[in-house]
Amino acid sequence: MQVLDFIKAEFVAAYGIKTQLPASSMPEFVFAGRSNVGKSSLINKLCNRKKLARVSGTPGKTATINFYAAGECYLVDLPGYGYAKTSQAERRRWDELINGYFGQNRRIPLMLQLLDCRHAPSKDDIHMLEYLRHYHLPYIAVLTKADKVKPSQHARIQEEFTAVLQPYNCGDILLTSAEKGIGIEKLRDYLTNAAVEDEADGV
Repeated sequence: MQVLDFIKAEFVAAYGIKTQLPASSMPEFVFAGRSNVGKSSLINKLCNRKKLARVSGTPGKTATINFYAAGECYLVDLPGYGYAKTSQAERRRWDELINGYFGQNRRIPLMLQLLDCRHAPSKDDIHMLEYLRHYHLPYIAVLTKADKVKPSQHARIQEEFTAVLQPYNCGDILLTSAEKGIGIEKLRDYLTNAAVEDEADGV
């Protein structure tokens, strides 16, 4: 079996409170980002599946941490943050769930911090970047929705995000589109290499 097998990925479970979270048993590649940034669409594209991860047109709909088994690794979809209409109680539950997840001794070779390439990082995005830096979590920035801008703008967008993310210990920046497949093969390679390195480190 491949260490990371996108094609055979399958949904495992969704957890809404931290006490439900299972012990970390395999490497976990974590997808984080604001509501409606395209986490579920990206997971579906990476795995070449249309409905593996449920895509909602309503921001803030995903309120659970969703686990997908992909070979000998998990893809972990965190609930989106920053939706303005979320209640205070729901935000507190989100904070407890996320802090509970990262507060455990989890095996995370790499996180993917998703950012909409059309906009500068929001206040909530910056808060998440500060969180990643503070806890020394390894991550790369995945810029989504590249199909929504002209190809001639891609280089400029990459440069702008490189400058913005420089203070936050970002490992790399990849421009992607789940709609058009831009950058998807490169992202698969990135994750596969990280999984192989993690397995070698664990031997």
